[in-house]
Amino acid sequence: MERELALEFVRVTEAAAIASGRLMGRGQKDAADKAAVDAMRAMLDTVQIKGTVVIGEGEMDEAPMLYIGEQVGGAQFPEVDIAVDPLEGTSLVAKGLPNAISVLAVAPRGGLLHAPDMYMDKIAVGPEAKGCIDIQAPIADNLARVARAKGVKIEDLTVVILDRERHAAIIRAVREAGARIKLISDGDVAPAVATAFGQSGVDMLLGIGGAPEGVLAAAALKCLGGEMQGRLVPGSSQEVERARGMGLTDMSGVLTQNDLVRSEDVIFAATGITDGDLLRGVRYSGAKATTHSIVMRSKTGTVRLVEATHVLARKTFLK
Repeated sequence: MERELALEFVRVTEAAAIASGRLMGRGQKDAADKAAVDAMRAMLDTVQIKGTVVIGEGEMDEAPMLYIGEQVGGAQFPEVDIAVDPLEGTSLVAKGLPNAISVLAVAPRGGLLHAPDMYMDKIAVGPEAKGCIDIQAPIADNLARVARAKGVKIEDLTVVILDRERHAAIIRAVREAGARIKLISDGDVAPAVATAFGQSGVDMLLGIGGAPEGVLAAAALKCLGGEMQGRLVPGSSQEVERARGMGLTDMSGVLTQNDLVRSEDVIFAATGITDGDLLRGVRYSGAKATTHSIVMRSKTGTVRLVEATHVLARKTFLK
């Protein structure tokens, strides 16, 4: 992939963020999601790629656009796989809560796991703790290893966990070990990425969330030198069959970082919609909007934070 594509992909997430951010706090999560999807789809066709959506808004019969298998882009080369979440955190935008983002990851064809739309058990850390985690080990052991790697006490660590009943045992284990917890209502991609940034105050992500979001987070952590591991958590026999249809036969097997993101050349881009641990949300000021984004590439290790001002009247995706 050409390096110039990185900034093109930022334009895509910026468009989705600008289009959906207007609906922050208005209780219209479906409308916000549609605005993000429409804008992202329109912008993807301006990028000079031949892309296939491998993680998107659902199967062909479930989503009008950005469905799995859809072809996007305005060229015949390079051929790439694309994982997208135009609005990660629809409820967050509807309620005006932190950490809603627009996000995508891109790799050469075959470079991203075609994750089925089901749950995944996850553990994620930043580069200082890479190689120290084991999703099959007790939580206390993982916390001790991460603390040792970072040169701090377990009591200094902050773990992000989705606030769900299914996580009662995890929350109890983290508290018994002595670590601090930050419970979130939705959206676990941004917190997973935040583990790689010391200023975020996030040291680890634990718990069960969406498998597609796991691939997106793994792509970012591959760029940043962090690590994610996962295990599929199918909720029905139909989900088991769906996973097998995508080539995943071992439901209890550990998915390593390199299983989730197979390519050594992956680009990750995200734009903040609401303020969060990593990115600021969209700011609107009359005829203009300001966005805050991150874009990175694993092949070079380059990480760019991009602040941009947009003249809204000239944005064709808003018309």
